[in-house]
Amino acid sequence: MNSCLYECDVMHHRLEPKVNQFRYRIFMFSLDLDEIDSLRIPLFSRNRWNLYEFRDRDHLTIAGFETKSVKENVIGYLAQNGIQFPPGGRIQFVTLPRVLGYVFNPVSFYFCFDAAGSPLCAVVQVGNTFREMKPYLIPAPTPDGTFRLITPKHFYVSPFSALDLSFDFKLRVPGDVLDIHIDDRDGERRVLLSALTGKRAPLTSGRLLWLTLKYPLITLKVITLIHWHAFILWLKRLPFHRKSAHADMQRDVLKPHSSIAPKAP
Repeated sequence: MNSCLYECDVMHHRLEPKVNQFRYRIFMFSLDLDEIDSLRIPLFSRNRWNLYEFRDRDHLTIAGFETKSVKENVIGYLAQNGIQFPPGGRIQFVTLPRVLGYVFNPVSFYFCFDAAGSPLCAVVQVGNTFREMKPYLIPAPTPDGTFRLITPKHFYVSPFSALDLSFDFKLRVPGDVLDIHIDDRDGERRVLLSALTGKRAPLTSGRLLWLTLKYPLITLKVITLIHWHAFILWLKRLPFHRKSAHADMQRDVLKPHSSIAPKAP
């Protein structure tokens, strides 16, 4: 079975305009999108209520594929971007499901492999508290198995980050460890460092129950910590960027909020 769990350390280190750093622990699901329906985990289900629910509509959805599965949407998105997903290929999706019906994912990751198991491409699905999301495609790994991309954000993530920054993605193909780094860059300068690192654990009923007791209501924990640290940054008087002030810089957004004009994904 390719599906598993990762017990993770999350780190954010803001370098400018004022230094601020925090860490917290969570766990994430790593799901082979072909295995979800065959998983026999009492606390987990697909598209029906449970303690942990995987809902296809919570994730990447492109025009014309709204009623399709996540995998079909990812394949459609790749095709729109000139990548034909090969027969027999698989997609490993690192994400958080709903917990007691509530979902929030600041970032999720699709790792795509060909039929032989070689990494093909990766898609980073970034979300915000306005329930918007934006995918970023990294078309091929480097020879050492790292997916790397520096690209303009064109997406509103935080009121304390300008929209003219770039994302610097550095993703290792997940295995026994998860090793992901996403930095914000202002030209050549890194202004915010983010890391998600963790160790693989089996996706079993016993391990999921243990991690549930260790990290209860994980999606609520994530959204609460995001607002708490935003409050700290507000107290430090960091510049505040309103979402409605730069609608023109928010491009190719999926599920766009009313504060920006809808644009085709």
